[in-house]
Amino acid sequence: MMKTLADIFEHTLQDMYYAENAIIKALPKVAGAAKDAKLKMAAEDHLEETKGQIKKLEQVFKSIGKKASGEKCDAIEGLIKEADGLMEEASGTALDSGLLAACQAVEHYEISRYGSLREWAKDLGHDEAHKLLSEILDQEKATNNKLTNLAVTSINKPH
Repeated sequence: MMKTLADIFEHTLQDMYYAENAIIKALPKVAGAAKDAKLKMAAEDHLEETKGQIKKLEQVFKSIGKKASGEKCDAIEGLIKEADGLMEEASGTALDSGLLAACQAVEHYEISRYGSLREWAKDLGHDEAHKLLSEILDQEKATNNKLTNLAVTSINKPH
């Protein structure tokens, strides 16, 4: 039962820890399915970045005196399931456009969650957690911007 800001902060941290670990498993499938070389590279690059974000989340847990643990995140499960469906049903340019959109849906989810976590950390006086969560949020925003650029400059252009 969550009753306090500290409770929802810890619960959402556990959600995101689960989500990042699920993303690590999903990104190689996305990279493998992508036909566009730049999209493939973006997925591979984000895989490495996500591994670093997991380490930062572990530091956040440590900084608030908690053990890093995951709590099943239904939202990320749904987003990954949607991407899996695309990989089964789409081909050609539709596949790459759909995969890119699916990746952005994940980024937007992460941006919303890390934005909340960062502010909650600040409100709770968790300075180190605030700094680390700000770093992750900045990375997620940068990844989203890269994906947007890729979409508008090549992937979504009629071939």
